[in-house]
Amino acid sequence: MFPKLDPILHSELRLAVMSILAGVDEADFTYLKKQTGATSGNLSVQIDKLTTAGYITVEKGFKGKMPRTTCKITPAGQEAFRGYDTFHPANKLITQKQPAVCSAGCFSIERSINS
Repeated sequence: MFPKLDPILHSELRLAVMSILAGVDEADFTYLKKQTGATSGNLSVQIDKLTTAGYITVEKGFKGKMPRTTCKITPAGQEAFRGYDTFHPANKLITQKQPAVCSAGCFSIERSINS
């Protein structure tokens, strides 16, 4: 019998967000939206689900006069993501964090999910 999949991570968009956050220190909403191709509303709902599960933290603030929402993966999120990646060994995911903070102007990290 196969191990049970984590229903929180088994959503394509939530898995994409976790995959991005697993490879960086933090990422802002605009960056996540651009990288995933999600709508603002859908991404917001999925971020709320990941936050409720304790997999990410969200900080809201301002960059100058512009609002900024920044997401970080939590230790529980890292553990869950590692478990999911172990269950799906064909995934080629970044295992070391990149030092850069990703925002709307940060495109130095290129990767594809399940490439």
